[in-house]
Amino acid sequence: MDIRNNPSPSLLDRMRAHRLTTTFTLLATLSIGILVGSVLTQNVSGKEQAKVDTSDAKPIVIPSPVALSNGFSQIVKEVSPAVVNINTEEIPKQNLNKRGRRGMQQSPDGDDDQDQGQGDMQDFFNRFFGGQGGGQGDDDGGGQMSGERRALGSGFIVDPRGYIITNNHVVDKADKIYVKLSTDPDDQDSSEGHPAHVVGVDKDTDIAVIKIDVDKPLPTIKLGNSDGAQVGDWVLAIGSPYNLSKTVTAGIISAKDRSIPETGPNNIDQSQFQRFIQTDAAINPGNSGGPLVDMAGQVVGMNTAIYTQSMGSIGLGFAMPSNTIAKIYNDLIGPTHKVVRGSIGVSFQPAVSSAVNRMYGFTNGVIVSTVVPGKGAAKAGIQPGDILVSINGRSIKGGDDLVNDISSRAIGSTIKLGYIRNGKQDVANVVIGDRAETYAELTGGGDDNSSPQPSDVGQTTLGITVSAIPPDVASKTGISRGVMITSVRPGSFADEINLGKGLIITAINKKPVTDEGSYRAIVSTLKSKDDVVFVIHFPNQKNSGNSYIGGTLP
Repeated sequence: MDIRNNPSPSLLDRMRAHRLTTTFTLLATLSIGILVGSVLTQNVSGKEQAKVDTSDAKPIVIPSPVALSNGFSQIVKEVSPAVVNINTEEIPKQNLNKRGRRGMQQSPDGDDDQDQGQGDMQDFFNRFFGGQGGGQGDDDGGGQMSGERRALGSGFIVDPRGYIITNNHVVDKADKIYVKLSTDPDDQDSSEGHPAHVVGVDKDTDIAVIKIDVDKPLPTIKLGNSDGAQVGDWVLAIGSPYNLSKTVTAGIISAKDRSIPETGPNNIDQSQFQRFIQTDAAINPGNSGGPLVDMAGQVVGMNTAIYTQSMGSIGLGFAMPSNTIAKIYNDLIGPTHKVVRGSIGVSFQPAVSSAVNRMYGFTNGVIVSTVVPGKGAAKAGIQPGDILVSINGRSIKGGDDLVNDISSRAIGSTIKLGYIRNGKQDVANVVIGDRAETYAELTGGGDDNSSPQPSDVGQTTLGITVSAIPPDVASKTGISRGVMITSVRPGSFADEINLGKGLIITAINKKPVTDEGSYRAIVSTLKSKDDVVFVIHFPNQKNSGNSYIGGTLP
């Protein structure tokens, strides 16, 4: 008899057998959930729909305007009518030679002039607001510009007859200048503004005076005394950043007497008449030429420059002090419409190391680099290497002090100039000349076509190799006695004190270097911890004068 074993039903078989039961269970669960949700929703809806008694609620009342304690708004009302918007046009010209100003990189409103020799300044400083350009006048690559170049800036009225102060770089090179008053419409499609003409400019301080013709007196703004401004004082910057007229920003005076050094041909400081008030009030392209106003509603500065790496404000702005503006303005509205400054016909190195001071034995004063033939200092017997220490018995604190004193003196007047030569002090009577003429004679340049044969003497001690001065360089510079640096070892003593390839050495530690033999003799005596001071000249500049570079040997 056969017996058959029935296996247990599989999981799939059991699920199939109970399919109906499972389905009914799920349906019942869903129904209960829907029912509960409906009840809860009705309860909530009922609560939302219930009316709330608001008879005891009081409506909000807008209060009357009140003046804030800082008084910013009142100051703006008083001074803003005298702030103007300036627009300029430059007609396209062929074969433009773009020359630099402060080595600045191109900026949104067009200071695209770039000094190839000052590339280090590009990441440091951009004086670009109100510069010539603005993107509408790009060079088409063939030397001819494709259209009119437009620029914008600001200014402020100081005379009701229409005299306006602004920056020179706002109107520089402009063929047409237009001024929009605060009462003129802001609409760009409306009139460009009132035609203006230049009264006078001073490039050394970047100040310009322009004028518009008016048939009625204009609102003006007063200049204050910038010497009274203190670090930490509140100030307002007013102008037309990005052509947004009547824009006001607030900040404080961050510092005073700031300078942005710019060394030009023959080691001449080209920014020696520019000492700025620093502020953190936001300043942007188009603010240039606008006023920096104190809490008395008076101008303490004119917004001129910014420090930036982003083409916008990072809180470091610079304004020309009002005391400087007032003096320059008075000169520019005078009969000659120009600023005349005195000069004695010398140039000097803006800053020297402490090693130079120790070697030449002076703490105050300046050491002469160049003496211009036929000018006041030369006629009085002053020589390169002399240390100028006093003017009419008053000690000279430094280069700025010397320049400020001499430049303010009348042409043709005489001073008693104290100087030290070879450790002995003497006095010379020097006649003041015209700085513009003197500066023209100091400048010069050329290309370095030298091909020196190097010597490795001093390579170990100083880190340089030198050669005799090539004939073409000697002819170009007028220097035939000395040696030329042909290489500088990276990380060496020479590299650390910024001695560069191509410089001409004419003295070391006050001992003349006439050739490679004298150079070797001097270098062989140097030892660790010695102060070493070089008298150097630039091979691409005629009559470059003495420059002094020094340091202490490691």
